[in-house]
Amino acid sequence: MSRNQIRFEFEKATPFAGGKSFGTVGAYERLLGMAHFAIDPNEKDLPFVCDLEFAPRNPDGLVEFKAVIDLVKPVDMAKSNRKLLFDFSNRGGRGAFTRLNDGGGDYTKAGAAGNGFLNKAGYTVVTVGWQGDLVYTGSNVVAFVPEARQNGQPLRGRVRQEFISDKKGVLSMPVSGAANVQCYPVLNPATATLTLREKEADARVAVPAGEWQFAKAAATAVGAKDFSPLLTPSNTDLYVKGGFKPGWIYELIYDTEGSRVMGLGYLGLRDAVAFLHYGAKDSAGTANPLAGAIDKVYGYGASLAGRVVREFVYEGWNRDFDGRKVFDAVQTHTGIGRLYFNMRFAQIGRYPRQHEEHSYPSERYPFNFTAIPDPFTGKNDAVMKRPDSDPLLIHCHTSSEYWERHGSMTHTDPRDGSDAEIPANVRMYMLAGSPHAAIAADNPKWVGQLPPSNFSPQPFLRACFILMDRWASEGIAPPPNHVPRRDAGQLVSPEEALRKFPKIPGVNLPATPSRLPLWNYGPDFDSKGVMSIFPPEAVAGKEYPIQVPQVDVDGNDLGGVRYPDMQAPIATYIGWALRKAGFAEGELMMTNGCLLAFARTKAEREKIGDPRLSIEERYPSHQAYVDIVKRAVGDLIDQGFMLPEDGEDYIAAAQRKNPLDPVTIIEPLVTAGKED
Repeated sequence: MSRNQIRFEFEKATPFAGGKSFGTVGAYERLLGMAHFAIDPNEKDLPFVCDLEFAPRNPDGLVEFKAVIDLVKPVDMAKSNRKLLFDFSNRGGRGAFTRLNDGGGDYTKAGAAGNGFLNKAGYTVVTVGWQGDLVYTGSNVVAFVPEARQNGQPLRGRVRQEFISDKKGVLSMPVSGAANVQCYPVLNPATATLTLREKEADARVAVPAGEWQFAKAAATAVGAKDFSPLLTPSNTDLYVKGGFKPGWIYELIYDTEGSRVMGLGYLGLRDAVAFLHYGAKDSAGTANPLAGAIDKVYGYGASLAGRVVREFVYEGWNRDFDGRKVFDAVQTHTGIGRLYFNMRFAQIGRYPRQHEEHSYPSERYPFNFTAIPDPFTGKNDAVMKRPDSDPLLIHCHTSSEYWERHGSMTHTDPRDGSDAEIPANVRMYMLAGSPHAAIAADNPKWVGQLPPSNFSPQPFLRACFILMDRWASEGIAPPPNHVPRRDAGQLVSPEEALRKFPKIPGVNLPATPSRLPLWNYGPDFDSKGVMSIFPPEAVAGKEYPIQVPQVDVDGNDLGGVRYPDMQAPIATYIGWALRKAGFAEGELMMTNGCLLAFARTKAEREKIGDPRLSIEERYPSHQAYVDIVKRAVGDLIDQGFMLPEDGEDYIAAAQRKNPLDPVTIIEPLVTAGKED
């Protein structure tokens, strides 16, 4: 019998979305509070938790921690669909109502429910904090986990942090790299090192000692005679004289202490979800608000939260103490790679791209859902390897994943890049032409060479969510996998794809995608979660084969699920973006994409030398364009990759946005990425 204890402490229930009613389900309410855990560190078959042996114990020998819990449920659970959706948090945020409902934000406002997709269907939605390094603001979803202590003293070690500012005039930054992340303090400034380089592949150059210090900078008061910044000594802030060079990579390595037992976050998720599904009363005798009302449990996570899902399954957390399955099915979006937070001195929000954090651990074997031998280590492992407890999984991703996040590794053989088998309990779909992170065209923070792409994945995600639900609840298998395949000529080397890309005057191409060598983080990294090589070393001669989608004559990706924008194109939708001059020019930028509009007329394209056909050469009339969009919508609905109500939105957008009209903005039919 499990000794683990769980206790919920909820505030008074409040109306969700201003008390709005959703069809036959009615109104929803919100229960916000704290989940308190006390777990047995000696639980039989407990998955690995880094430094659990150093976690403090209470008098009963249990390890205590707590996490924010946010539960949104129908007021009348008898009207629910008896399905619980767990919203895996991304950096303390909530994603399910944003991605699936086109809503989100303040849960007290009607706009939080968006289109009501989840609510009208009767879902109960819950999120529980798992990330233990966030600064708690009172509104974010976090975990509060203990520090590891050996012989009563905090563990000591080294950390490495990268800083890239894409804003001019930034004088100091927290040593965590972000204001919302707790800092590991600098113990001894004399042993710290700071280097600088413009591009990721450049040699590191030491920043002279007189050009930086550990301090927090504040702007000089208006009217002051001395324009030097006001500096306050700090062991958690890095100051650079004259400010951080925009786009350049600063790398700080220093001694610290105070590592938290981050892996407890997954244990809390497991026990909280299992209790909400199966439990009657918590350890204090308080009734489970969902007792007897849940038949199926699903999970949803995008980006970092998608990697949380993958790692949760990989590490064996999808089975509770009594051997019951935690999640019946999960949906991930853009969650490529592993999540290395179950390690000493974890820095959870970091992840590798071509320019940013390139050598930080995330894409590390195993890459595939099915077991394929690693060519370099001799291991034979898989993300999905426990048939009795693995959930059904639908994984979605975008074009950007191939250039910035080594996306091809998830469905190709790490030995030679050939197409890999995807197991029967997994479906993988790529949304062709879409970026990982949609950015509005008028975003003032954009420092890319071409206009950003605001291609929305949200209609696609809703359709895939329905596919997942039918699979888990009715046994209706989703459509086959839709990813670029090498045997179909849709997945090629980066060099081959760039040779095929149309030669458009003034448009620069990437020098390289994010490459993936075998990184050496030290002998205890894989087995104990302890990193000891700073910076990590790329093992000579050992690099995995990275591939990207092949493109057509317009530069649009081949393969994957092709939404109406790709079937009736008015632009090239690019999965990569290049940094402009003054911001590490030519490097890939984050996980963004670009939109490169077609010329409106033949005369215009000939004048600028654009080899892509103009809009008027493709569509003799506005109605001809609308007709192609209608056909694309019908085909996607028939396949299950678009819902009828979203199809209506696409057709209405095509009718409203005449691409032949010079005043029409060339943009995706359905957009995302707008900012207040």
